[in-house]
Amino acid sequence: MRFSKWHGLGNDYLLVQRADLEAPLTPERVQQLCDYHFGIGSDGVLEVVAANNDRAEVVIWNPDGSTAELSGNGTRIAARWLARRSGSDTVRILVGPREVVARMRDGLQVEMDMGRVEVGEPEMLDVDDQKLEFTPASVGNPHAVFELEPDRPALLHLGPLIENHERFPGRTNVQLVRVDGPGELTVGVWERGAGETLSSGTSAVATAAVAVARGWCESPVTVHLAGGDLVVAIDGDGNARLTGPAQEIFTGETAEEFA
Repeated sequence: MRFSKWHGLGNDYLLVQRADLEAPLTPERVQQLCDYHFGIGSDGVLEVVAANNDRAEVVIWNPDGSTAELSGNGTRIAARWLARRSGSDTVRILVGPREVVARMRDGLQVEMDMGRVEVGEPEMLDVDDQKLEFTPASVGNPHAVFELEPDRPALLHLGPLIENHERFPGRTNVQLVRVDGPGELTVGVWERGAGETLSSGTSAVATAAVAVARGWCESPVTVHLAGGDLVVAIDGDGNARLTGPAQEIFTGETAEEFA
């Protein structure tokens, strides 16, 4: 199997084309590929179903073998791959029902129109004998945003409890957020199906949208993540524009015996 490995601020993905696969991807095969010890190692797999000029359809696999409705970093990576292949500075990536328009900027930067972000009313959640306030948001995938100090021990403890809480029957992405100023957030991310991650584009979009909606910040918002910074602009209708890097690491081919 031929593949290329990419990352967006440390959130790494394998990119494969369905036409290059000897057999269809399965949850078990994705788990094997993503394993850092017994496979190639990654935070997920981007399966390009079809690519035609400046438009591609992509399936995003989580490392646990589930699929994601959307990934900001994964989509940005797919956009750079397609732009290089097509020679176009503006491309369209279809993930499920959502089509994202992406524009190549200076260096490794990619600017993407992420569509409307749905921000709900604050709720209380019983977690580990605590009552914690969060704000639900949807960027095509679900998020639970908590204004809590994003220290790693808290993230590792609360992340899996919240992801699998009965309030979220389909599980959820979790963000612990510190407001650093009128246009800055520091965010710790627990990603549904992946766990702790250095960066998440949709988490950056969700937290920025919540921050603007709740009056914590004004747009644009610089989101500081463990792997680096993403910039999110939210317009008056709640539509988000995400800007950040995507970089290819290497290309390769799996061995015959790796089956």
